[in-house]
Amino acid sequence: MTSYYDLIGVNYSELRKPDPRIGALIGNALGDARTVLNVGAGAGSYEPVDRQVTALEPSLEMIRQRPPSAAKIVQGRAEALPFESGSFDASMAILTVHHWSGQAKGLQEMRRVTRGPIVILTYDPSFRGLWLADYFPELVTLDEAQMPRIDDYGRWLGVVDVTPVPIPHDCTDGFLCAYWRRPAAYLDPRIRAAISSFWKIGDISNALNLLEQDLRSGAWAERHSALLKLDAYDCGYRLVVSS
Repeated sequence: MTSYYDLIGVNYSELRKPDPRIGALIGNALGDARTVLNVGAGAGSYEPVDRQVTALEPSLEMIRQRPPSAAKIVQGRAEALPFESGSFDASMAILTVHHWSGQAKGLQEMRRVTRGPIVILTYDPSFRGLWLADYFPELVTLDEAQMPRIDDYGRWLGVVDVTPVPIPHDCTDGFLCAYWRRPAAYLDPRIRAAISSFWKIGDISNALNLLEQDLRSGAWAERHSALLKLDAYDCGYRLVVSS
């Protein structure tokens, strides 16, 4: 079984360290569940250490990067979960649904095997307001193409609660918008290598040159001075919970 992340997952666990503040939101949403399925588990980010976790992940590269834990590891895909109905108290899917080939099927499978809450961290493709799009407008097109709309979760899972997840300015998890107050980070090819979106939008050398120029001249800081005063910012990430 091969996966997209077999290619881009190198050094992923080093650059994508779970942020404890985001982790607390996920943990609270899981409620008192004792058995938890993590679908699209990657290298194990945000898996609760005080519960019995089963991690499902298609990429061997990501599985190899998992730190030692008590979690049971299963190689597989969301669209065909190899578990009996009602096997888990809760399930979670963290920044992964947009990579699934069959998003509706994968979420319906999660509902089938889960007795209680399903907790999903995702991105709202209708969100506008982050400066990244000024330099990389292709990101908007990509998000609209690959991200489920927030209304889709209700259609696929039934009633859901949707909550904004503000991103701390010093977020330790290097996903796409984690560096909203640290723009120079996007100039680092090592950081971009752990962000799947940059693998998908092609040549961005001109945009990187423009960002570097604006950082050197102070133009970026002048335009976005208000951001530099914020400790956290709504970048479009949402916690979707189906109970």
